[in-house]
Amino acid sequence: MSTATSTILGLIFLGLGNASVFLMYKLWGYPFDHETRTSAAPKSLMFVHRAIGYAYLILYIFMMWHMVPRLWNYQIELPPRTVAHLMLGITIGVLLLVKISILRFFRHFEEAMPYIGTALLICTYLLIGLSIPFTLRESTLRVFSDASIERTHTRLQMAGLPPDAPLDELATRRKLREGQDVLLKKCVQCHDLRTILARPRTPPDWVRTVDRMAIKPMIGEPISLEDQWTVSAYLIAITPELQVSAKEQRRQRMQASQAQNALAVLTNPDEVAGEVIVNPDEVIVNPDEEIVNPDEVEETDETSAEDTYDPEAARELFEITCSLCHDLSDVDNVPPTSEEETTELIARMIDNGLFLEEEDIKIIARYLNETYVNP
Repeated sequence: MSTATSTILGLIFLGLGNASVFLMYKLWGYPFDHETRTSAAPKSLMFVHRAIGYAYLILYIFMMWHMVPRLWNYQIELPPRTVAHLMLGITIGVLLLVKISILRFFRHFEEAMPYIGTALLICTYLLIGLSIPFTLRESTLRVFSDASIERTHTRLQMAGLPPDAPLDELATRRKLREGQDVLLKKCVQCHDLRTILARPRTPPDWVRTVDRMAIKPMIGEPISLEDQWTVSAYLIAITPELQVSAKEQRRQRMQASQAQNALAVLTNPDEVAGEVIVNPDEVIVNPDEEIVNPDEVEETDETSAEDTYDPEAARELFEITCSLCHDLSDVDNVPPTSEEETTELIARMIDNGLFLEEEDIKIIARYLNETYVNP
């Protein structure tokens, strides 16, 4: 069952719950004969209420039929929102069982029906509130906009997909939604979304990650080759959204680091006077290797840098490389202000999965320094 179908059925389920409960309130306003256990309410309204109740029950069973088997395929501990969603679904099932039992076998408890119906409505609202808003938010993401689809099509050409992969078809709203369904149904069987979307990646890195995950043993339906292509396309499409989140987290870390450094200066000025403050975003990609400082390389290899550097070729390399993950306007809006920031920027991009040759690192670093730092 697709995400769109699940959303529509969830809204119908909520509508049936409202109709059933509020119609029940009206029916209980009519005189009720406690001896014969009959109501003076019109038969037509009683029939409508009974039909709505059956529809609510059938829809509940239908959704459980599709969702409960998925629990057996999960190989991780469920996240809190999923646990709450599951508990509410089970609670609704228990309340329906109690309600049907009272109607069929224990009519002397019939006065409790309004309370049971109200509890069902509350659980239904909570159940839908934990799922539908998040699904609707996903459907309105910029990933499905025309500009995003065009950008995704461009990046798919540099993603390293097989020659037989239909790139034009993958960069469509339909395929992107299919990729979203694969992510939400199959990928989360082994780990939650926080693990998958921890940081942005380059298109080739997303493809390699999906390929690596697909060959791992798993319980349940494996990810087919077409599913690998569609989920890779979707992950490439949402990378700009992940970039925004990563920037906000980086900004918060820097603010926290600055506050801690300021507090240290106030409390122990003598001790921190000679210490070097480390930028929290300075990342060592491989602990056994030292990040190449483009400026130091340039000093020790001046002949190579001077002979091979072409400003126009450097600009083209910069645009192709950096557009893999984000818009070029991101650099224009927050450019590096020093050569140290240029080095940190490149190191951070390498940590996000960007693969660069040493010569390309030097060229991009020089271009950034000459364009933004020392124009």
